[in-house]
Amino acid sequence: MEKVVVQNLWNGDEEAQIQAAMELSGLCSKQRHNLAESGIMVPLVSMLYSENYEAVEASLCALVSIAFGSERNKIRIIKSGTLPVLLSLLHCQSQTVVQLTIAAMLTLSSCKANKIAIASSGAVQFLVEFVNSSMNSTQSQLDAIATLHNLTTCQQIVPLIVSSGVTISLLELIHSSVKSSSLVEKAIGLLENVVSSSESALCEAASTSGAIQILVETIEDGSSLGKEHAVSILLLICQSCREKYRGLILTEGVMPGLLQLSVDGTRRAKSMARELLLLLRDGASNYSSRGRQINHDLIERIMEEIDAEGEKLADTTLRLVEEMIAKLNT
Repeated sequence: MEKVVVQNLWNGDEEAQIQAAMELSGLCSKQRHNLAESGIMVPLVSMLYSENYEAVEASLCALVSIAFGSERNKIRIIKSGTLPVLLSLLHCQSQTVVQLTIAAMLTLSSCKANKIAIASSGAVQFLVEFVNSSMNSTQSQLDAIATLHNLTTCQQIVPLIVSSGVTISLLELIHSSVKSSSLVEKAIGLLENVVSSSESALCEAASTSGAIQILVETIEDGSSLGKEHAVSILLLICQSCREKYRGLILTEGVMPGLLQLSVDGTRRAKSMARELLLLLRDGASNYSSRGRQINHDLIERIMEEIDAEGEKLADTTLRLVEEMIAKLNT
């Protein structure tokens, strides 16, 4: 089987190449590794230039299957000259080809040795454009976000990603999407990663009109992880300039969601929610929560309990939180 696949990829007509690429995808990992050792990437990369979408799809699937689970093969694929043609395929008229191309970029970007090459190829700008494009499928958006997330693990690449406009794109995506969706969860996770790695990105996020409201809405309506990422970003914003942002955060009505998160969020979210509550406490009496007056005395009692008990809140504190949330919602 392996010999036939190799022979057809190198010497067969286009139909034979397509069939061979499809068969390659179905081989076991050991067989795919053996084929990679034989230099099979060369004919597969050549197939990416075909005007026949079926050939391109078969090649992309084969390359992804070869790369899966093998850092060595991921490096080989990049060194085979795939990046320029992959970037060109992102503009393909076939939605299937585009989806497979982004999936290939995601797989290849997981390899540390490939990150700089991918980022310097111009891929970052294309990926950012995919993040907030209604023309693309949700899966393509998720894969683009995940690819950018992979690239942000290399600190050297972060400034390039920030300069691409990713902060605004992510905020726009979060604003226009259902807050509890996996898309928002992944998008706000990437946003947290970017702003925690770049002071300029943090400043951009903090100063963007509507950004604080978007984060507050995610704390209220997001998934568990989405809420965790959102409170982390708000905490970073408040810590960057407490006097500047404390009032803005309070005015957006953060208290109900923040108090609730301090009780039933993830362990990390609870800790950050309580830390943010402590930063906000001195200003809480001076602002309305979306038009509702905050009970300063109750806030103080809750803060005293949190100060005293730290990570483990007593039932009395939980009741105070519930009372506070009830008052804010009436």
